[in-house]
Amino acid sequence: MASTLSSQSLASQSVTGTKEMRPVRIRTITAGVPLRTPEDRAPFERAIALLARARTRVEAAGYELQTVRIATQPMLAGADPDSRKQALPALEALDRLAAQYGVITNIGPLLTNDVVDPELGAWCAELVRRTRTISFSVRIASAAGGVHRKACLTAADITRALETALPGGVANFRFAAAANVPPGTPFFPVGYHEGDPAIAIGLESASLVQSAMAGATDAADAEQRLRHRMNEVLREVEAIGVELAASERVRYLGIDASPAPGLDRSIGAAIEAFTHVPFGSASTLTACATITAVLKSLSVKTCGYSGLMLPVLEDPVLAARAREGRYGIEELLLYSTVCGTGLDVVPIPGDTPVESIARVIDDLATLSAKLSKPLSTRLFPAPGAKAGDAVRFDDPHLTETSVFAVD
Repeated sequence: MASTLSSQSLASQSVTGTKEMRPVRIRTITAGVPLRTPEDRAPFERAIALLARARTRVEAAGYELQTVRIATQPMLAGADPDSRKQALPALEALDRLAAQYGVITNIGPLLTNDVVDPELGAWCAELVRRTRTISFSVRIASAAGGVHRKACLTAADITRALETALPGGVANFRFAAAANVPPGTPFFPVGYHEGDPAIAIGLESASLVQSAMAGATDAADAEQRLRHRMNEVLREVEAIGVELAASERVRYLGIDASPAPGLDRSIGAAIEAFTHVPFGSASTLTACATITAVLKSLSVKTCGYSGLMLPVLEDPVLAARAREGRYGIEELLLYSTVCGTGLDVVPIPGDTPVESIARVIDDLATLSAKLSKPLSTRLFPAPGAKAGDAVRFDDPHLTETSVFAVD
């Protein structure tokens, strides 16, 4: 182990005290590092040490930091099946190192060209069985290539292969089909890195959106309130990020301002605080567009999606409204036209054919290409479940909801 690493895990290096916590959580500080090969451990170790210092810094400032992450360049994009197989032991070694220090890892898109790769699904299933922290994606749309329809089919095949890779169907938590997602995105599983080492910040700020929009008289008032409050809070986060990047001599990429929710901080509740009707009702689209307009016009440096996240399984209000049948995949696609990030942690029937999953992914990729915006899809086939069934995955960050129909 390099001397820059201590034997104490990052997960245990919390700063305790009576300092009042800030109005947002920091979901992630993500370090981007270039690795020459999967065996190239030195940059990875330096990033782990950087993240340990980052945790100390942000927690001393009174922020709750949920995770620290490392994103690499797409080191296996375009690799043939033999090369991928040969890379598994090195990836396992990186995974063990990351797990030891409480770091989540992303190796970027495994496929960047528009091709069908019939063997990739089985390899992804093997990867998640042999590792604990590694996430990955497949590119399904790009500025240069438009919609990658063959890659959409490959992504659907991976989604089905991961359904049974781990007990309870949770392996799809570590995979997404990514459309026009730029490098430097701190949120996983779509994150990846390009260029010199860098850091980016992702927030959990749904409760901030809720408090800012509650009591707004109309969309213009809500937009003004939210922009003022988010700029006020995010400037303080930015100051820490800029200082940290300067002291570590890495690039500062910015904040992904997407107001990620949690089980105790709901973006669905934030939207309902403005509309005064259940999520999925008329005016939900207006609320989504209002929040997105603010996220796209902040005075801080932003990166990644910086759009509205609607992760069904991670948000108690979104999950409850799905159980009530108030919206489905079509409505989520509609909301994606005015916000982001697409279809995130959406449960679907376990027997959904690959071709049907591919059509959903293709629709999302088409939206992204048409609107030139980053979107992604993370579908969760629920083993043995059919549309309308109650489902709960074995993960403490996910809540119970109903299985969505896929036509």
